[in-house]
Amino acid sequence: MPKPVPQSTHRPAQKPAPKAKKAEKPAEQIVAQNRAAGYNYHLLERFEAGLALRGTEVKALREGKANIRDAYVDFKPDGPWLVNAHIAQYMPGGPWNHEPLGARKLLLHKNEIYKLAGRTQAKGLTVIPTKIYFRNGIAKVEIALAQGKKVWDRRQDERTKEARREAEEAMYRNRRR
Repeated sequence: MPKPVPQSTHRPAQKPAPKAKKAEKPAEQIVAQNRAAGYNYHLLERFEAGLALRGTEVKALREGKANIRDAYVDFKPDGPWLVNAHIAQYMPGGPWNHEPLGARKLLLHKNEIYKLAGRTQAKGLTVIPTKIYFRNGIAKVEIALAQGKKVWDRRQDERTKEARREAEEAMYRNRRR
């Protein structure tokens, strides 16, 4: 009878655990939001558009100095323009600074431009910006096709929001017992 062969206790080397990566910046850094847009408008469709900016505008945006509360998108023969968006001047910019309320060109695909322009002319809708942000270092603006709310629509939204808040509060109190 043959002798049993002893089992080897040697195991093959395992791969070392991967090194922890440094904390990365979030891919999306929000600069400005139009929070009143959801209150004043029914937001039907959202699109992402690029912004054609000058250097001092980009630097001011990186500092978070923007306001898009009264802004809207105007369709001209040479394309869509973001109008009435306030980007504060960049202080170290000196004589090369930009105009704070100047119109800024939006960068969209042709089919998106035709779709938005057609719907705003035919149905009385408007296009408004909802937020400006940086995605992977590039300035973007989220625009929405919007229809204005009437006073009763706003009241109804407030009622539903209040009812939902009361229901969540009641469920929370019930769970705590």
